[in-house]
Amino acid sequence: MGSIIPLLTDFEKKSIGERQALPEQYLGLSDAEMDVRIAAARKTLGNRLVILGHHYQRDEVIRFADFTGDSFKLSRQIASRPEADYIVFCGVHFMAESADVLCHPHQQVILPDLAAGCSMSDMADPDQLATCWEELQQMGISGIVPVTYINSAASIKAFIGERGGTVCTSGNAEATLRWAFARGEKILFLPDQHLGRNTAYYKLGIPLDEMVVWDPNEIFGGLDPDQLKRAKMILWKGHCSVHERFTVQQIDAIRKQHPGVRVIVHPEVPWAVVNAADDNGSTEYILKTVRDSPKGSIWAVGTEVHLVNRLANEVAPDKTVISLDQFGCLCSTMFRVSPNHLLWILEELVAGRVHNRIVVPDDQKHWNRVALDRMLSIQ
Repeated sequence: MGSIIPLLTDFEKKSIGERQALPEQYLGLSDAEMDVRIAAARKTLGNRLVILGHHYQRDEVIRFADFTGDSFKLSRQIASRPEADYIVFCGVHFMAESADVLCHPHQQVILPDLAAGCSMSDMADPDQLATCWEELQQMGISGIVPVTYINSAASIKAFIGERGGTVCTSGNAEATLRWAFARGEKILFLPDQHLGRNTAYYKLGIPLDEMVVWDPNEIFGGLDPDQLKRAKMILWKGHCSVHERFTVQQIDAIRKQHPGVRVIVHPEVPWAVVNAADDNGSTEYILKTVRDSPKGSIWAVGTEVHLVNRLANEVAPDKTVISLDQFGCLCSTMFRVSPNHLLWILEELVAGRVHNRIVVPDDQKHWNRVALDRMLSIQ
Protein backbone atom coordinates (compact mmCIF):
# COMPACT_ATOMS: atom_id res chain seq x y z
CA MET A 1 0.00 0.00 0.00
CA GLY A 2 1.45 3.40 -0.93
CA SER A 3 1.96 6.35 1.32
CA ILE A 4 -1.20 8.18 2.32
CA ILE A 5 -1.09 11.97 2.23
CA PRO A 6 -3.58 13.22 4.82
CA LEU A 7 -5.97 16.01 3.89
CA LEU A 8 -6.18 18.33 6.88
CA THR A 9 -9.18 20.25 8.13
CA ASP A 10 -8.74 23.67 9.75
CA PHE A 11 -9.23 22.08 13.18
CA GLU A 12 -6.54 19.49 12.43
CA LYS A 13 -4.13 22.20 11.32
CA LYS A 14 -4.83 24.05 14.57
CA SER A 15 -4.23 20.88 16.58
CA ILE A 16 -1.00 20.00 14.83
CA GLY A 17 0.64 23.38 14.60
CA GLU A 18 4.22 23.30 13.42
CA ARG A 19 6.02 19.99 13.41
CA GLN A 20 8.25 19.76 16.45
CA ALA A 21 11.87 20.31 15.42
CA LEU A 22 14.26 17.42 16.06
CA PRO A 23 18.04 17.59 16.42
CA GLU A 24 19.59 17.20 12.99
CA GLN A 25 21.20 13.87 13.88
CA TYR A 26 17.73 12.32 14.21
CA LEU A 27 16.69 13.22 10.68
CA GLY A 28 17.17 10.98 7.67
CA LEU A 29 17.84 7.80 9.64
CA SER A 30 17.01 4.45 8.10
CA ASP A 31 14.22 2.36 9.61
CA ALA A 32 16.71 -0.40 10.41
CA GLU A 33 19.03 1.93 12.36
CA MET A 34 16.15 3.45 14.31
CA ASP A 35 14.81 0.00 15.20
CA VAL A 36 18.20 -1.08 16.59
CA ARG A 37 18.74 2.12 18.55
CA ILE A 38 15.19 2.23 19.98
CA ALA A 39 15.54 -1.38 21.12
CA ALA A 40 18.90 -0.59 22.73
CA ALA A 41 17.53 2.43 24.59
CA ARG A 42 14.55 0.42 25.83
CA LYS A 43 16.87 -2.29 27.10
CA THR A 44 19.04 0.25 28.93
CA LEU A 45 16.05 1.91 30.60
CA GLY A 46 14.53 -1.46 31.52
CA ASN A 47 11.69 -1.36 34.05
CA ARG A 48 12.11 2.39 34.46
CA LEU A 49 10.27 2.82 31.15
CA VAL A 50 6.81 1.90 29.91
CA ILE A 51 5.60 2.77 26.42
CA LEU A 52 1.87 3.08 25.75
CA GLY A 53 0.65 2.96 22.15
CA HIS A 54 -2.79 3.93 20.91
CA HIS A 55 -4.30 1.73 18.20
CA TYR A 56 -4.16 4.57 15.67
CA GLN A 57 -0.38 4.87 15.83
CA ARG A 58 1.68 4.04 12.79
CA ASP A 59 3.19 0.55 12.66
CA GLU A 60 6.79 1.74 13.00
CA VAL A 61 5.96 3.17 16.43
CA ILE A 62 3.35 0.85 17.93
CA ARG A 63 5.61 -2.19 17.51
CA PHE A 64 7.66 -0.87 20.46
CA ALA A 65 4.67 -0.36 22.79
CA ASP A 66 4.47 -2.36 26.02
CA PHE A 67 0.70 -1.90 25.99
CA THR A 68 -1.58 -1.14 23.05
CA GLY A 69 -5.23 -0.25 23.16
CA ASP A 70 -7.86 2.47 23.00
CA SER A 71 -7.95 5.34 25.47
CA PHE A 72 -9.95 3.41 28.09
CA LYS A 73 -7.74 0.31 27.99
CA LEU A 74 -4.55 2.35 28.20
CA SER A 75 -5.98 4.40 31.09
CA ARG A 76 -6.44 1.17 33.03
CA GLN A 77 -2.88 0.05 32.27
CA ILE A 78 -1.24 3.12 33.78
CA ALA A 79 -1.51 1.78 37.34
CA SER A 80 -0.03 -1.60 36.41
CA ARG A 81 3.59 -0.44 36.17
CA PRO A 82 4.33 1.47 39.39
CA GLU A 83 8.04 0.71 39.09
CA ALA A 84 8.35 2.78 35.91
CA ASP A 85 9.77 6.29 36.19
CA TYR A 86 8.82 7.28 32.65
CA ILE A 87 5.54 6.77 30.79
CA VAL A 88 6.09 7.50 27.11
CA PHE A 89 2.64 7.90 25.59
CA CYS A 90 2.54 7.35 21.84
CA GLY A 91 -0.78 9.03 21.30
CA VAL A 92 -2.03 12.60 21.46
CA HIS A 93 -1.97 15.37 24.04
CA PHE A 94 -5.23 14.71 25.89
CA MET A 95 -4.23 11.06 26.42
CA ALA A 96 -0.92 12.09 27.96
CA GLU A 97 -2.78 14.51 30.24
CA SER A 98 -5.01 11.71 31.51
CA ALA A 99 -1.94 9.56 32.09
CA ASP A 100 -0.37 12.34 34.17
CA VAL A 101 -3.51 12.52 36.31
CA LEU A 102 -3.72 8.75 36.86
CA CYS A 103 -0.04 7.90 37.25
CA HIS A 104 1.96 7.69 40.49
CA PRO A 105 3.54 10.89 41.86
CA HIS A 106 7.10 9.85 40.98
CA GLN A 107 6.24 9.06 37.35
CA GLN A 108 6.76 11.44 34.45
CA VAL A 109 4.54 11.32 31.36
CA ILE A 110 6.16 12.15 28.05
CA LEU A 111 4.63 12.83 24.63
CA PRO A 112 7.17 12.12 21.87
CA ASP A 113 5.90 14.98 19.69
CA LEU A 114 4.18 17.97 21.26
CA ALA A 115 2.50 18.67 17.90
CA ALA A 116 0.34 15.55 18.36
CA GLY A 117 -2.97 17.16 19.22
CA CYS A 118 -6.62 16.30 18.59
CA SER A 119 -8.99 18.33 16.46
CA MET A 120 -12.02 17.02 18.36
CA SER A 121 -10.53 18.01 21.69
CA ASP A 122 -9.94 21.54 20.38
CA MET A 123 -13.64 21.87 19.59
CA ALA A 124 -14.44 22.07 23.31
CA ASP A 125 -13.08 25.31 24.75
CA PRO A 126 -13.20 25.71 28.55
CA ASP A 127 -14.45 29.30 28.38
CA GLN A 128 -17.22 28.28 26.00
CA LEU A 129 -18.16 25.41 28.30
CA ALA A 130 -18.34 27.77 31.27
CA THR A 131 -20.59 30.07 29.25
CA CYS A 132 -22.77 27.14 28.21
CA TRP A 133 -23.20 26.01 31.81
CA GLU A 134 -24.08 29.54 32.93
CA GLU A 135 -26.57 30.04 30.10
CA LEU A 136 -28.29 26.73 30.84
CA GLN A 137 -28.80 27.91 34.42
CA GLN A 138 -30.10 31.27 33.18
CA MET A 139 -32.71 29.48 31.05
CA GLY A 140 -33.83 27.44 34.06
CA ILE A 141 -32.58 24.11 32.71
CA SER A 142 -31.88 21.88 35.70
CA GLY A 143 -31.12 18.23 36.40
CA ILE A 144 -28.14 18.20 34.01
CA VAL A 145 -25.27 15.73 34.42
CA PRO A 146 -22.24 16.69 32.33
CA VAL A 147 -20.29 13.96 30.53
CA THR A 148 -17.19 14.48 28.45
CA TYR A 149 -15.59 12.06 26.04
CA ILE A 150 -12.01 11.29 27.02
CA ASN A 151 -11.00 13.14 23.83
CA SER A 152 -11.02 16.44 25.68
CA ALA A 153 -8.54 18.67 27.45
CA ALA A 154 -7.72 18.43 31.14
CA SER A 155 -9.44 21.78 31.72
CA ILE A 156 -12.70 20.34 30.35
CA LYS A 157 -12.43 17.18 32.46
CA ALA A 158 -11.81 19.29 35.57
CA PHE A 159 -14.90 21.40 34.91
CA ILE A 160 -17.00 18.27 34.40
CA GLY A 161 -15.64 16.53 37.48
CA GLU A 162 -16.29 19.51 39.74
CA ARG A 163 -19.95 19.57 38.65
CA GLY A 164 -20.71 15.94 39.39
CA GLY A 165 -19.99 14.58 35.93
CA THR A 166 -17.66 12.01 34.51
CA VAL A 167 -15.53 11.01 31.53
CA CYS A 168 -16.32 8.25 29.06
CA THR A 169 -14.69 6.45 26.17
CA SER A 170 -16.35 4.81 23.20
CA GLY A 171 -15.90 1.52 25.07
CA ASN A 172 -17.97 2.49 28.10
CA ALA A 173 -20.19 5.25 26.68
CA GLU A 174 -23.39 3.22 27.09
CA ALA A 175 -22.67 2.39 30.73
CA THR A 176 -21.70 6.01 31.37
CA LEU A 177 -24.94 7.40 29.95
CA ARG A 178 -26.93 4.95 32.10
CA TRP A 179 -24.88 6.09 35.12
CA ALA A 180 -25.62 9.73 34.32
CA PHE A 181 -29.36 9.23 33.75
CA ALA A 182 -29.56 7.55 37.15
CA ARG A 183 -28.38 10.87 38.58
CA GLY A 184 -30.17 13.45 36.48
CA GLU A 185 -32.84 14.08 33.86
CA LYS A 186 -30.56 15.39 31.12
CA ILE A 187 -27.02 14.91 29.91
CA LEU A 188 -24.73 17.57 28.50
CA PHE A 189 -22.41 15.50 26.29
CA LEU A 190 -19.23 16.84 24.73
CA PRO A 191 -17.27 17.23 22.59
CA ASP A 192 -18.34 14.54 20.06
CA GLN A 193 -21.99 14.92 19.11
CA HIS A 194 -21.94 11.71 17.03
CA LEU A 195 -20.81 9.43 19.86
CA GLY A 196 -23.41 10.98 22.14
CA ARG A 197 -26.22 10.70 19.60
CA ASN A 198 -25.35 7.19 18.43
CA THR A 199 -24.98 5.82 21.95
CA ALA A 200 -28.18 7.44 23.21
CA TYR A 201 -30.21 6.29 20.19
CA TYR A 202 -28.84 2.83 19.41
CA LYS A 203 -27.98 1.71 22.95
CA LEU A 204 -30.55 3.50 25.12
CA GLY A 205 -33.40 4.00 22.63
CA ILE A 206 -33.65 7.75 23.13
CA PRO A 207 -35.50 9.30 20.14
CA LEU A 208 -33.64 11.79 17.95
CA ASP A 209 -36.26 14.45 18.67
CA GLU A 210 -35.20 14.36 22.32
CA MET A 211 -31.68 15.44 21.39
CA VAL A 212 -30.46 18.94 20.57
CA VAL A 213 -27.10 20.28 19.44
CA TRP A 214 -25.52 23.09 21.43
CA ASP A 215 -23.49 25.39 19.16
CA PRO A 216 -20.90 27.11 21.40
CA ASN A 217 -20.52 29.89 18.83
CA GLU A 218 -24.18 30.91 19.14
CA ILE A 219 -25.92 32.78 21.96
CA PHE A 220 -27.63 30.22 24.22
CA GLY A 221 -26.21 27.54 21.93
CA GLY A 222 -28.66 28.55 19.19
CA LEU A 223 -31.49 26.96 21.20
CA ASP A 224 -34.56 28.17 23.06
CA PRO A 225 -35.70 27.07 26.56
CA ASP A 226 -38.54 24.90 25.23
CA GLN A 227 -36.16 22.88 23.04
CA LEU A 228 -33.85 22.35 26.00
CA LYS A 229 -36.63 21.40 28.38
CA ARG A 230 -37.84 18.68 25.98
CA ALA A 231 -34.35 17.34 25.37
CA LYS A 232 -32.72 14.47 27.23
CA MET A 233 -29.39 14.82 25.40
CA ILE A 234 -27.69 18.19 24.89
CA LEU A 235 -24.95 17.43 22.38
CA TRP A 236 -21.94 19.71 21.97
CA LYS A 237 -21.30 20.68 18.35
CA GLY A 238 -18.06 18.75 17.86
CA HIS A 239 -16.85 15.75 15.89
CA CYS A 240 -13.89 13.57 14.92
CA SER A 241 -12.33 14.83 11.71
CA VAL A 242 -11.42 11.25 10.73
CA HIS A 243 -14.68 9.46 11.46
CA GLU A 244 -16.92 12.17 10.02
CA ARG A 245 -15.44 11.38 6.58
CA PHE A 246 -17.23 8.03 6.40
CA THR A 247 -20.47 8.12 4.40
CA VAL A 248 -23.53 6.05 3.52
CA GLN A 249 -22.42 6.23 -0.11
CA GLN A 250 -19.20 4.41 0.81
CA ILE A 251 -21.23 1.64 2.44
CA ASP A 252 -23.48 1.33 -0.62
CA ALA A 253 -20.44 1.11 -2.90
CA ILE A 254 -18.65 -1.47 -0.76
CA ARG A 255 -21.74 -3.71 -0.65
CA LYS A 256 -21.88 -3.69 -4.46
CA GLN A 257 -18.17 -4.47 -4.75
CA HIS A 258 -18.14 -7.19 -2.09
CA PRO A 259 -21.41 -9.17 -1.86
CA GLY A 260 -21.84 -10.62 1.61
CA VAL A 261 -19.58 -8.05 3.28
CA ARG A 262 -20.40 -7.00 6.83
CA VAL A 263 -19.85 -3.36 7.68
CA ILE A 264 -18.72 -2.38 11.17
CA VAL A 265 -18.05 1.23 12.16
CA HIS A 266 -16.86 3.27 15.11
CA PRO A 267 -19.64 5.21 16.90
CA GLU A 268 -17.84 8.50 16.18
CA VAL A 269 -19.22 8.30 12.61
CA PRO A 270 -22.45 10.19 11.76
CA TRP A 271 -25.79 8.66 12.75
CA ALA A 272 -26.79 7.80 9.18
CA VAL A 273 -23.57 5.81 8.70
CA VAL A 274 -24.23 3.75 11.83
CA ASN A 275 -27.78 3.21 10.59
CA ALA A 276 -26.50 1.88 7.25
CA ALA A 277 -23.84 -0.36 8.83
CA ASP A 278 -24.33 -3.85 10.26
CA ASP A 279 -22.67 -3.15 13.59
CA ASN A 280 -20.86 -0.45 15.53
CA GLY A 281 -18.67 -0.23 18.57
CA SER A 282 -15.43 0.92 20.13
CA THR A 283 -12.03 0.04 18.75
CA GLU A 284 -11.74 -2.90 21.14
CA TYR A 285 -15.23 -4.06 20.16
CA ILE A 286 -14.36 -3.91 16.46
CA LEU A 287 -11.20 -5.93 17.02
CA LYS A 288 -12.97 -8.61 19.05
CA THR A 289 -15.91 -8.87 16.67
CA VAL A 290 -13.74 -9.37 13.61
CA ARG A 291 -11.34 -11.74 15.36
CA ASP A 292 -14.22 -13.89 16.63
CA SER A 293 -16.10 -14.00 13.31
CA PRO A 294 -16.33 -17.21 11.25
CA LYS A 295 -13.66 -18.20 8.78
CA GLY A 296 -14.35 -16.72 5.36
CA SER A 297 -15.94 -13.54 6.75
CA ILE A 298 -15.54 -10.32 4.80
CA TRP A 299 -15.48 -7.08 6.76
CA ALA A 300 -15.47 -3.42 5.79
CA VAL A 301 -14.31 -1.39 8.78
CA GLY A 302 -15.05 2.29 9.29
CA THR A 303 -12.29 3.60 11.52
CA GLU A 304 -8.67 4.79 11.37
CA VAL A 305 -6.70 3.10 8.61
CA HIS A 306 -3.63 2.00 10.60
CA LEU A 307 -5.84 -0.10 12.84
CA VAL A 308 -7.73 -1.50 9.84
CA ASN A 309 -4.54 -2.48 8.03
CA ARG A 310 -3.06 -4.20 11.10
CA LEU A 311 -6.29 -6.09 11.68
CA ALA A 312 -6.40 -7.16 8.03
CA ASN A 313 -2.88 -8.56 8.24
CA GLU A 314 -3.62 -10.30 11.53
CA VAL A 315 -6.70 -12.24 10.38
CA ALA A 316 -5.57 -13.01 6.81
CA PRO A 317 -5.97 -15.34 5.00
CA ASP A 318 -8.89 -16.77 6.99
CA LYS A 319 -10.84 -13.51 6.87
CA THR A 320 -10.86 -10.44 4.66
CA VAL A 321 -10.77 -6.94 6.14
CA ILE A 322 -10.89 -3.78 4.05
CA SER A 323 -11.25 -0.11 4.86
CA LEU A 324 -14.66 1.37 4.30
CA ASP A 325 -12.87 4.35 2.75
CA GLN A 326 -10.78 3.20 -0.21
CA PHE A 327 -8.41 6.13 0.27
CA GLY A 328 -7.86 5.29 3.92
CA CYS A 329 -8.80 7.65 6.76
CA LEU A 330 -5.79 8.18 8.98
CA CYS A 331 -5.59 10.32 12.10
CA SER A 332 -3.15 12.94 10.89
CA THR A 333 -2.59 14.30 14.41
CA MET A 334 -1.79 10.85 15.82
CA PHE A 335 0.52 10.37 12.82
CA ARG A 336 2.79 13.11 14.17
CA VAL A 337 4.48 10.65 16.54
CA SER A 338 7.27 9.21 14.42
CA PRO A 339 9.97 6.64 15.20
CA ASN A 340 12.45 9.52 14.95
CA HIS A 341 10.69 11.33 17.78
CA LEU A 342 10.47 8.15 19.85
CA LEU A 343 14.17 7.45 19.37
CA TRP A 344 15.13 11.00 20.36
CA ILE A 345 12.99 10.86 23.51
CA LEU A 346 14.38 7.47 24.59
CA GLU A 347 18.05 8.27 23.97
CA GLU A 348 17.67 11.53 25.86
CA LEU A 349 16.15 9.61 28.79
CA VAL A 350 19.16 7.30 28.73
CA ALA A 351 21.33 10.43 28.99
CA GLY A 352 19.24 11.67 31.93
CA ARG A 353 17.37 14.39 30.05
CA VAL A 354 13.55 14.57 29.99
CA HIS A 355 11.82 16.33 27.10
CA ASN A 356 8.14 16.95 26.35
CA ARG A 357 6.89 16.16 29.83
CA ILE A 358 3.12 16.62 30.11
CA VAL A 359 1.97 18.08 33.42
CA VAL A 360 -1.64 18.87 34.31
CA PRO A 361 -1.81 22.01 36.50
CA ASP A 362 -2.43 21.33 40.17
CA ASP A 363 -5.65 23.37 40.16
CA GLN A 364 -7.08 20.98 37.54
CA LYS A 365 -5.55 17.71 38.67
CA HIS A 366 -7.90 16.98 41.59
CA TRP A 367 -11.14 17.28 39.63
CA ASN A 368 -9.60 15.47 36.67
CA ARG A 369 -8.84 12.61 39.01
CA VAL A 370 -12.38 12.66 40.37
CA ALA A 371 -13.88 12.55 36.86
CA LEU A 372 -11.50 9.84 35.63
CA ASP A 373 -11.97 7.72 38.77
CA ARG A 374 -15.72 7.88 38.22
CA MET A 375 -15.14 6.65 34.66
CA LEU A 376 -12.99 3.77 35.82
CA SER A 377 -15.59 2.76 38.43
CA ILE A 378 -18.49 2.56 35.98
CA GLN A 379 -19.21 -1.01 34.92
